[in-house]
Amino acid sequence: MEVIAKTKFARVSPRKLRYLRPVVINKEAESAIEVLKNIPNSGAVIIRKLIKSALSNAGQKKPEQKLWYVKNLLIDEGPRMKRMRSAPMGRAVVIQKKLSHLKVILEEIPESQINKRNIYGTKGKSNRA
Repeated sequence: MEVIAKTKFARVSPRKLRYLRPVVINKEAESAIEVLKNIPNSGAVIIRKLIKSALSNAGQKKPEQKLWYVKNLLIDEGPRMKRMRSAPMGRAVVIQKKLSHLKVILEEIPESQINKRNIYGTKGKSNRA
């Protein structure tokens, strides 16, 4: 079962958020939150709050399930706020402040896979000596 949480009009550029996507994708939700606590970026705070919201939604839908993993994190561009800044020779230039739309999808970890680590989407080390 999947659980979804969305946030819209986040005041962080999508470019600044997209480099955080590989950090949380295919990880357990609780460990992704712990990793994001140590990243000094305002986008990490937004993504961490979004994952917490998705976990809260999961608790409402299926309270007996405790372990969830981040199946997908979608980061889309929202509208742009346009601001004017004065420029030389009496001109003005437009500053565009970009906004983001985020969507996180959590999926429950099956009972048979709970004791295994890094089971979703990661390649294991080869058995070479």
